[in-house]
Amino acid sequence: MRPVPVQEAIAGAHRDEWARVVAALARRFRDLDLAEEAAAEAFATAVERWPSDGVPPNPGAWLTTTATRKAIDRVRRENKRDAKQREARMLHDHQASEPRGAVDDDRLRLIFTCCHPALSLDARVALTLRLVGGLTVPEIAGAFLVQEATMGQRITRAKAKVAAARIPWRVPSAEDLPARVSGVLAVLFLVFNEGYLASGPGSPPVRDDLTAEAVRLTRTVRALLPQDGEVAGLLALMLLTQARRRTRVSATGELVPLDQQDRSTWDAAMIAEGHRLVRERLASGDAPGRYQLLAAISAVHTSVGDWSQVVALYDQLVVLDPSPVVALNRAVAVAELDGPAVGLALVDRLGDALDGYHAFHATRADLLRRLDRGPEAREAYDRAIELAGNTAESAYLTRRRAQT
Repeated sequence: MRPVPVQEAIAGAHRDEWARVVAALARRFRDLDLAEEAAAEAFATAVERWPSDGVPPNPGAWLTTTATRKAIDRVRRENKRDAKQREARMLHDHQASEPRGAVDDDRLRLIFTCCHPALSLDARVALTLRLVGGLTVPEIAGAFLVQEATMGQRITRAKAKVAAARIPWRVPSAEDLPARVSGVLAVLFLVFNEGYLASGPGSPPVRDDLTAEAVRLTRTVRALLPQDGEVAGLLALMLLTQARRRTRVSATGELVPLDQQDRSTWDAAMIAEGHRLVRERLASGDAPGRYQLLAAISAVHTSVGDWSQVVALYDQLVVLDPSPVVALNRAVAVAELDGPAVGLALVDRLGDALDGYHAFHATRADLLRRLDRGPEAREAYDRAIELAGNTAESAYLTRRRAQT
């Protein structure tokens, strides 16, 4: 086996160990700023020393030990801190400071701290990507199309709120866990969706870096909470969607609808894993939640394509999530099963709620086109194009309008 190049080893260590190091330090020192800064210093030291000293046998342990020493040095230098309290914590923390195996509670604590309901959704996303995902501030700012200074301030304010509100550094109690897990999953789903259908001027149509990061973080939560059905459901949904990433945009930059995608280029391993997770959840006998139903719908789309099954699954989902967007997606499935006239009648009922949503107008345009109502279809396409924020989607809608 060839030795791993040093730069590759450092990049791999950052990917695999960043969250462990930050989590271990945050648990020990109860200070997110200190944890992040010391972890960054440890990785900077690795960049400096590993090329000459060699990659250590246990990179995670080396980084955690180095980061802990950096943190202790910082604490001792800062006169504003309560010296006795900090010294006691440093001297009497006997928990192992290095990674303790495949999964440890420190990372779970960090995830729940970053996704605490006291923080705004924007702040939760930013903290999760920075402290758990290890993305840089410029990377996060670029992903969500805000200025670097704005994102830096958002992260700083979020960490200050964690400290000021004394947000507990712990996994929620059993009775609080379901609600808190749903908040974590909402953050990860938001990150994935921004990558899957990137919005805003200047953004590429698909952000593989964001979708891959969302999948990786969801795998982490899945390893920490292996019995949670909604975690499994979200992971399955992401995998079944991410598996089609190579076929979602054409060579000319247009969005490619599912029924026109080349299935031979889908990632077979991801499809198989997503289907397996869906089957496991169905076999559990538990009532499925929102993400499990969405994953089941995606599983049907990536296998038999039976629209009656899709409508039946949406019937269950509407009970759990009676939102206009879910009703719109159900109407699309009904149109495939019962015809465009039936689907259009369902869609038109949602006009007041979804007038500002591009997918509503795109759906109407397609159904009107299928009903040979050209002028109305072109008007709906115009509105959809006006509202669409994704370049590939806009290109697809523009071509369809020209053909109507």
